[in-house]
Amino acid sequence: MSPDGLEALVELIITPGIENWRQRAETAFAALFGSQGGRYPEHARRELALRAPEMRDGVPFAALIHKSNPSSGPYGGLSFVVFPVEGDPALFGLVVGTNGLAPDEGILGRPGHARKVQAICAWLRRREAGRFCAWAKQDPTRLDLDIPQEVRKQFPQYKAVFDRYGKVIYGFYVPGTGAGHRYLVRDAAAAFLDLHFRERGVETLKSFQQDASRIQKEWSRQLLPAVDEKQIARILERYRFVILQGPPGTGKTRIARELLRGAYGGFGRSIQFHANTSYEHFLGGLAPLTSGDPLGFRFAPARGLLMEAAAEALACPGRPYLLHVDEINRADLAKVLGEAIFLLELEPEYHREIELPYDFGPPFGRRFWLPPNLRILGTMNSADRSIALVDIAIRRRFHFVNVWPRLDVVEEHASELAIEAYRKLLDIFVEHASEDAFCLLPGHAYFLVKDEARTAEALQLGLAPLLEEYLAQGYVTGFAEEIRAYLQWLRTL
Repeated sequence: MSPDGLEALVELIITPGIENWRQRAETAFAALFGSQGGRYPEHARRELALRAPEMRDGVPFAALIHKSNPSSGPYGGLSFVVFPVEGDPALFGLVVGTNGLAPDEGILGRPGHARKVQAICAWLRRREAGRFCAWAKQDPTRLDLDIPQEVRKQFPQYKAVFDRYGKVIYGFYVPGTGAGHRYLVRDAAAAFLDLHFRERGVETLKSFQQDASRIQKEWSRQLLPAVDEKQIARILERYRFVILQGPPGTGKTRIARELLRGAYGGFGRSIQFHANTSYEHFLGGLAPLTSGDPLGFRFAPARGLLMEAAAEALACPGRPYLLHVDEINRADLAKVLGEAIFLLELEPEYHREIELPYDFGPPFGRRFWLPPNLRILGTMNSADRSIALVDIAIRRRFHFVNVWPRLDVVEEHASELAIEAYRKLLDIFVEHASEDAFCLLPGHAYFLVKDEARTAEALQLGLAPLLEEYLAQGYVTGFAEEIRAYLQWLRTL
């Protein structure tokens, strides 16, 4: 038995076969509880029941279920389940009982529960790059949806499990057999179990809280994946046309300007789109020029911002050039780009150029193309619902990168009160926000106040109005009371 009691469970999982299944399962799960080596307090065992039927036919399993369920027959609610098979390690994860969501409908129906299970599975896949080892359902309450065929094909050895329980399994991990697999299985089991117990209000015993915190911090990073300037620079180098999208206050514009100043050595320009940005303004068109004519002016072809940037890039072909377009979705991109959308191809199969309606002079004349050293980096605020969405044709030509709020930045640069405020708000969004609303989580810039004395005022004058606007616009309808309660707390600081 390991010091935290997980070793017996790991052995149960990685040992193929169902011989003496009930006895082995009872021994392994019993080791999880109690101060003599268990990971969880003894009282937690009394809140749950172990279901481990000895089966020669059918699909054997061992499940930790809510104690209110009957001692036999179908059960309901949230459960941690291990499914053994002959010849391979057991599949394990989180399952809704075939009798429905009760008594755990409050847990299973909360967006945060599904979000955490997805984060755990994303973390497990990331740790084992190159091996599809974990899967999570978008919504655990959708008991009408089976595990997708593309996922089932990856694991034919568990066909009987999927055939019988595919609609109620909503997060699973399949152990590997390579180096360090016992450690990987242990962490995967701990992640699922810790979440299972935490959702029921049970924490690990004190001596194992450091390990539980390590695991939670690792998979929690998948909730808000961090991206830095070096990563974005590499993405730009590979994809050329990139858009940074995210909530307000995540530093999208700052990242773009730092890239222009640093990685691109100032070779490029920053522009901003708005509702009146036009094709003529961005690409080019006729513009009035002063002259000696009786009217005092005449019209002549004038290059737009994109054509100017392309000409500057063309003048130094061996040096990457960055055109940063701030608030790129504030203009109607389809109209602004016009036929120039044809040029936005990463690796065109032939030289692409378009014919222009006027002669714009050298270096393009009446034909326009994008030099291969030109990069376009757009930034857009995902919280601004009052502007046009980026259509599919545009999305196909840009590589989108999500820029999320950064807890580590807040912890490093903010006061204790600001850190507390950020964590409270983060918990509300993680637990209660729908997928559409989750991208509205205010960025770390709203919390970067070092002076403890100024923190309350900064939050009340900066963050509170944004949250009030979310409420007024109906963006956070599903958890409006949570946001209102948070605002009341802010006002008492």
